[in-house]
Amino acid sequence: MQRILVGGLAALLFMAGSFWLWQIQASQESSIPAPPPPPALADDMLPAAGPDAPLVGPAPPVPPEAPKASREEVRFNRYDRNRDELISRIEMMGSRTKAFRQLDKDGNNLLTFEEWAVATGERFAMADINRDSLLTRKEFVRTRPKPAAKPACRC
Repeated sequence: MQRILVGGLAALLFMAGSFWLWQIQASQESSIPAPPPPPALADDMLPAAGPDAPLVGPAPPVPPEAPKASREEVRFNRYDRNRDELISRIEMMGSRTKAFRQLDKDGNNLLTFEEWAVATGERFAMADINRDSLLTRKEFVRTRPKPAAKPACRC
């Protein structure tokens, strides 16, 4: 029991001494000096423009504009994932292998932009019934892919 009382008394003395030291430290002024004021600039230290200096400087350079990609290039780039200007069968996605084989005319498993453009150009030509190089809404419907044949039964 005496150990508990002695321990409690020692803890109270320690806390009182710490509080006393803390109050002494807080009451003393800080020994950190205040920073000196910034030097005053004289008017002759500032740069001045000459009497014949232009009021407005040259315009900043204009960044070059990137050429706008055609619709076919955008569609081609959608499949060309690694941007090597060739569409591989993997890039065309496994579900589209039949369509890829139809577009790959030389059979090298790489689709060039020319092969892509020829196929889409032929598709446009087939849809343009009156051959005026413009597609009306009725003609444009013909460019839609053919729907897949549905099975006759649910087996």
